[in-house]
Amino acid sequence: MHTASAPVPDVSVVLPCAGFGTRFGAPYPKELHCLAPGVTVLDRSLEAAVELAKSGLAVRLVVVFGTHKLDTVRYLTRYADTFQLVFVHQDESLEPGLGAAIRSALPMTHGPVALVLPDIVLTGADTAGSLLAALREVGRSGWSVVAAEERDPGTLRQMGALAVTGTDGAMTVGAATDKPADPSGFNAYWGMVAVTEDEAHRLPHVVESGAVSPLPGAAALMVEGIVNYNALAV
Repeated sequence: MHTASAPVPDVSVVLPCAGFGTRFGAPYPKELHCLAPGVTVLDRSLEAAVELAKSGLAVRLVVVFGTHKLDTVRYLTRYADTFQLVFVHQDESLEPGLGAAIRSALPMTHGPVALVLPDIVLTGADTAGSLLAALREVGRSGWSVVAAEERDPGTLRQMGALAVTGTDGAMTVGAATDKPADPSGFNAYWGMVAVTEDEAHRLPHVVESGAVSPLPGAAALMVEGIVNYNALAV
């Protein structure tokens, strides 16, 4: 008997939703926080991924969840007509944290991979197309980031800090580290990361303390701002 199989995606998006969001301090998942009638943080964080699908790409959304995030799983089913949805329970045999969530997702990805965090929202004009632009850049260096300029040391200590150089048309990451104890020398932070299929196995190193970041040399697509809702209390 012949059974239809899911189409091979053009690009995969990893969406880690297994965290506890303790800093956010709400009795519900931070990504389900309402920003406007019918619009949550999660909807805003996925806008650039939705734009990939609107461009004609077949997008596989690999959602990593824990049993405490079943409300988020239910919410995401509204995107069943937009993405090829794959839900992966975070592998508890791996160490906890964001790096482990990414490792849990990678076996289900195909093609170039983008990392989108459910509590990160891009702000400013023309942000919807930023991830599509970043994916077009990965052929040059293997990696690209969507980033925003930032000089505040306190903010940089909480984020994936970058030292970005170049002109508006050709910005490049010179150095990168996650949540640096000493943020001097960094002038931006990333909101999304895109990588070729061949390099995707190194994606967990982007978010792991002590790991050598693969981001130096990556193309940087700059947006006006990035809001980290995990760092905001309700």
